[in-house]
Amino acid sequence: MIIDGHNDLVLHRWRGEPTLHMDLDDARAAGFAGGFFALYVPSPRGPDPESIPYDVPLPEPIAHEEAVAVAEELFSTLCSLPVARAASADDFRDGEVTAIVHLEGAEPIAEDLSNLERWYDRGLRSIGLVWSRPNAFAEGVPFRFPASPDTGPGLTDAGRELVGACNGLGILVDLSHLNEAGFWDVARLSDAPLVATHSNAHALCAATRNLTDTQLDAIRESGGVVGVNFAVSFLREDGHNDPDTPIAEIVRHVDYLAERMGIDHVAFGSDFDGALVPAELGGVSGLPLLVDALRVAGYDDDAIAKITHENWLRVLRGTWR
Repeated sequence: MIIDGHNDLVLHRWRGEPTLHMDLDDARAAGFAGGFFALYVPSPRGPDPESIPYDVPLPEPIAHEEAVAVAEELFSTLCSLPVARAASADDFRDGEVTAIVHLEGAEPIAEDLSNLERWYDRGLRSIGLVWSRPNAFAEGVPFRFPASPDTGPGLTDAGRELVGACNGLGILVDLSHLNEAGFWDVARLSDAPLVATHSNAHALCAATRNLTDTQLDAIRESGGVVGVNFAVSFLREDGHNDPDTPIAEIVRHVDYLAERMGIDHVAFGSDFDGALVPAELGGVSGLPLLVDALRVAGYDDDAIAKITHENWLRVLRGTWR
């Protein structure tokens, strides 16, 4: 069984585009039991970095009213997919794809949190406070390389209230895309395990989207987990967006995180349909190749079970009510 920290299939289906990586029949055949299905309200596409170093400006904030309208359509799109929706860690089963409803960016949540419980009642179980661009709750990291994730101020008052409300309801708070000051605010406020659903080790790839060693230590100490992102520009030491990047680069980050945090705190966070991943992997159908590469690297059955699903299930049980 494989549970994954992030995919953007819903965005592609909402736009009427073909999936890049997430064919659901292939997913079932590959042992993919589901994971975090992002509801991402898109910004206008910015420029792709063509050279190293790069510094891509963040898009402008999106108004709450606009975000609500798009998020409703995205949620309807998710509900139309032939997948189950998870309300409990026990909802994941072999041979069936189960979606965790995840807001990637909290713009659809009212600043006074007046619609949060309605979203929870509809199945929302995970919120990324930001998708990089700033909003009423927090600021994310701009896309820079090489650079630190310490790029701006921490959570707003509304952001702090949102973290507390998520803890109360049992909604997972995702730290991916959040800047370092915001990360530490969540670490101080939250009583749940700290989670970055799709991020990597900054020590191996100095992109702002990756996590420093001190952040990794805090995640370990909280009992949390990091989902390793398969985006090649967040894997490679040189930061290049090169599809010829080998699967071994994913294993390199798994190795580093396992050594730094322990095997109980490492999982998959593919970013399928949201990033350029190694051509050798291809997409969800290539997940068995990645598992085989982990075996070759020395991970035994118990370690692979933790990385592929048990660590996610433990964190969900420790977070959801």
